[in-house]
Amino acid sequence: MARTPKQPNVQLVELLDEAGMPAKGLARRVVDRGREQGLSLSYDHNSVRRWMSGERPQRPVPGIIAAVLSEALGRLVLPEDCGLPDDEARTLEFPLSWTTGITTVGQLYRADGERRRDVLGGYSTAAYPSATVRWLTQPPASGPAHRGRIRVGRPEISAIRQMTRAFRDLDNRVGGGRIRSTVVQYLDANVAPLLRGSYTEEVGRDLFSAAAELTKAVGWMAYDCEEHGLAQRYLIQALRMAQTSGDDGLCAEILAAMGHQATYIGRSAEAVDLARAAQSAAHRAGHPALAAECHLIEAHGHAGLSDPRATSRSLRAGVKAFEADDPSPPEWLAYFDNAYLAAKVAHCFLALGNDAQTAVYAEQSLKMNTDYVRGRTFNLLMLATAHATDEPEEAVRVGGVALNLVEGLQSQRVLSYLRRLRHRLRPHENLPEVEEFTARVREVIPG
Repeated sequence: MARTPKQPNVQLVELLDEAGMPAKGLARRVVDRGREQGLSLSYDHNSVRRWMSGERPQRPVPGIIAAVLSEALGRLVLPEDCGLPDDEARTLEFPLSWTTGITTVGQLYRADGERRRDVLGGYSTAAYPSATVRWLTQPPASGPAHRGRIRVGRPEISAIRQMTRAFRDLDNRVGGGRIRSTVVQYLDANVAPLLRGSYTEEVGRDLFSAAAELTKAVGWMAYDCEEHGLAQRYLIQALRMAQTSGDDGLCAEILAAMGHQATYIGRSAEAVDLARAAQSAAHRAGHPALAAECHLIEAHGHAGLSDPRATSRSLRAGVKAFEADDPSPPEWLAYFDNAYLAAKVAHCFLALGNDAQTAVYAEQSLKMNTDYVRGRTFNLLMLATAHATDEPEEAVRVGGVALNLVEGLQSQRVLSYLRRLRHRLRPHENLPEVEEFTARVREVIPG
């Protein structure tokens, strides 16, 4: 029997043409992106021409090609858009229907549990804008009633919420790196089957709200581990489920988390957009404290863009909203108090390069609940960083207190804060106190 010839990949050819990207350019970018993900890839222009002729590269290369083209075109491009369909890539997309969302988030739980490289890639610059637009424009849908093998009722939903509280408490105490894999296993083994089960519309809304809250939490843990592409996938799928549940407040909290991550990795303008989208949901939810958080995320984005006037405007809006009465704030917003507000203000001043004001607010932030060990460590390191230039002795004193907490945490973000402090102390490295502190830091972060 004659062998069926390969069909040219017209979609890939058209996308490369639209991007103005030659075959050699795509090959180089794919190899570079793979290296960032810990992959040793070897492709050249001839490889790309074979893909254009219909040859299919092995996973996870289709996802890498899509990520490269997303960046080049400034919009979300999936492997299927490149003529290289890959079910795992859909986890980066906001599903059009809640039923598709069940399948998509289940794929994400399973792929993450198996640590497949498909979901462990870098941050996609187009993913959050695309998801936010779809969230904003999605028409209201009927409630999520479903028929499946497992009967879902209030006890099952209560169990998810209890587990979420326990996991969140552990995350705050020991960092995302210590517990994230356990949470993923729970989602895959316990939550995904319930989403595929039988439930009424009323129960379905509560189920999706509970699942969204825990999915958001594990996304936050991935962010804490600096697995940014994975965090994106979880937060996008959490947003889809929160919208399905009709929980505007939770949608706002998830969008704010996206903005928090965007600011952290230097995507400050994107953070502003996400924070503004979050504000619209927070106002619909009627929670002033939540609206305050969203204004503070926007302020941090403006600070990252070195815009003190816009930063001040958003900070004032945040403080005003925080001072308004909120008779029934959601349980997951319990962390937002005066100390948390002070910490967010301190972050803004740190981004603007105002060490004096950073120190004032970072000091206030330490009047926080001692259960939030990771948060306290962040705030101590921020205070130490504010003192590093002019008061290095005070910086290492405060930094030493933080180091005592770091040893019990598994958080890549905490280590990044520590690296920033070490960098700020370099002009004073000949001081005995700084030298001693730096030696302690080397025990935690070699190099």
